[in-house]
Amino acid sequence: SYGDGCTMSGKKDCITNIGGFLCMNDHDMYVRATGMVVQFEGMPSYGGLAGRDMEAMAIGITESVQYEYISYRVNQIRYLGEKLEAAGVPMVKPFGGHAIFVDARAFLDHLTQDEFPAQSLAAALYETSGVRTMERGIISAGRDVVTGKDHHPKLETIRLTIPRRVYTYAHLDFVADAVIDLYNRRKDISGLKWDYEPKVLRFFTGTFKTINPELIKG
Repeated sequence: SYGDGCTMSGKKDCITNIGGFLCMNDHDMYVRATGMVVQFEGMPSYGGLAGRDMEAMAIGITESVQYEYISYRVNQIRYLGEKLEAAGVPMVKPFGGHAIFVDARAFLDHLTQDEFPAQSLAAALYETSGVRTMERGIISAGRDVVTGKDHHPKLETIRLTIPRRVYTYAHLDFVADAVIDLYNRRKDISGLKWDYEPKVLRFFTGTFKTINPELIKG
């Protein structure tokens, strides 16, 4: 009753390896949507999901509204955010929910947005620590379909997403230490340029080269 519809990814709070759900309060739209499900996923009653995944999702939804779980989850994010904040790492604040969003433009203020600071930071963090993040900036924003030029969003961030009931506080300490170490050496991080840019969903399958091949290592 609070909106026209909603979607939910099963990979988040439901802790399923696939799937999600789509809800709407318009019957005609629902009929059209179920027709697409039949073509691409399966019958509307399971939408391409195995019974195991549907059962896991039902349990995950039930658990996700428990106070103890919500408190633990929010406090894990707070713990990571406060450690990074104490070291001066620029972030989107207030932090909370399911992720920390590091401000890549402020983190790598020696790079222009056309040098892909968020993608550069995500690559450097993975290369130096094995911590995998998600770019949310100019790469994700894509190109204008008319002009072909890149959209330049206001925010240029990497997302440190924390799945529930997966990581310990020791894991979060490792992530924080890796980000802080990189922040202290941030001027050594090179920008990136396209090596291969797919026409569709470029942030999933695109590849890049460093502008300066001496990308920070070690």
